[in-house]
Amino acid sequence: MIDITEVIKYAFLLIFAVCSAFLIPYLKAKLGDENFATLKNWVKIAVQAAEMIFKESKMGEQKKEYVLEFLKTKGYKVDTEAINNLIESAVLDLKKEV
Repeated sequence: MIDITEVIKYAFLLIFAVCSAFLIPYLKAKLGDENFATLKNWVKIAVQAAEMIFKESKMGEQKKEYVLEFLKTKGYKVDTEAINNLIESAVLDLKKEV
């Protein structure tokens, strides 16, 4: 029996990396470097908070909703797909730190 879990995991990482390669520069151009850095920090804070609040497994959608609502309270109304890539990037960074 072949375990394809690792293949699927790396496929998702590759997809997010490719999306990030195109969408993060788009966000930088749209927001400017200073605003982008601020947005990235808010996303990182929101992701860390969501990870602490929603500790159960399979709560990814609730975590993402929490982050998006948090960003809305901070006044960000950016393309959801681009924000999703920043969120995934912050989650990946968080997992690397742990």
